[in-house]
Formats: sequence, structure tokens, C-alpha cells
Amino acid sequence: MKRSMDAGRLASELAGLSGLDRTALVEQWRSLYGTEPPAYISRSLLIRAIAYRLQENALGGLKPSTRRFLAQVAENASTGRQAPASPSTIKPGTQLLREWHGVTHEVIVREDGVTYAGKNYRSLSEVARTITGARWSGPRFFGLKGAT
Repeated sequence: MKRSMDAGRLASELAGLSGLDRTALVEQWRSLYGTEPPAYISRSLLIRAIAYRLQENALGGLKPSTRRFLAQVAENASTGRQAPASPSTIKPGTQLLREWHGVTHEVIVREDGVTYAGKNYRSLSEVARTITGARWSGPRFFGLKGAT
């Protein structure tokens, strides 16, 4: 739920949190979250959670894809499974460098693929294959994903 709040008012509310006593902070929590705060929550964490919710209400929350990713991480943590890799967010214009056998290779990320050595490719994996002559995961070859 996104409420309209100007930047000055939000900044003022955030700055005022540190001056509130615990009773006022608990009341603020109830108002924002609609529940009682955890019994043993520290004052510092209470302030941070309230500040987060104020900003979330004023500016908007996490993207649905980020919420799904965090839910998956939490589920995996509770069952002891390995967390999924974070989604890749490489913006167009990003330059990737990879040294291979003493030669530095440069790739530029575009909206619809990548450019390497003046030629357009659909994926980093195609570029990695061109460079090495073998099938590689492009994101792994360029250091965007760790070895498993």
C-alpha cells in the first residue's frame, strides 16, 4: 500500500523516531503493522523497522520478484537447503572483462544481448564458447555466478 507523503514530511518523521520513548515507538509499530511488536525487540531494531515501514508506505515496497526470491531464501533456510543464486541484474552498457590465456576479452551488455569483438551475440554463453571453444555457462565464465 503506497501512501502519498512528501519527502520533507517523511524525513521529518524519520528524524523524529530517535526522540520517541519506547511506549511511543510501540504505539507507532501498532499503527503501522497492525500487530504487537515482538516482546524482546530492541529499541534500535524497533526504530529501524518503523523507519522501513514509513519509507515503504511513502515510496513503495519491494518488487514482487524480490519478494518471491526472499521467500524462497527463507524457505530454503528453514529446510536446510542451499539458497538460490540471486537474480542477475546486469544493466545495458555494463562492460565485462575476462582474461583468458593471457588475453583480456571485453563484452558490452546490451538490451537484447551482448557485443564482443564488434559482433552481437544473444548470450554470454555464446561469447564464452567463442573464446574458449568449449561449452561454458557465460555468467559463470565472466564471474557473475560462483562455482558450485
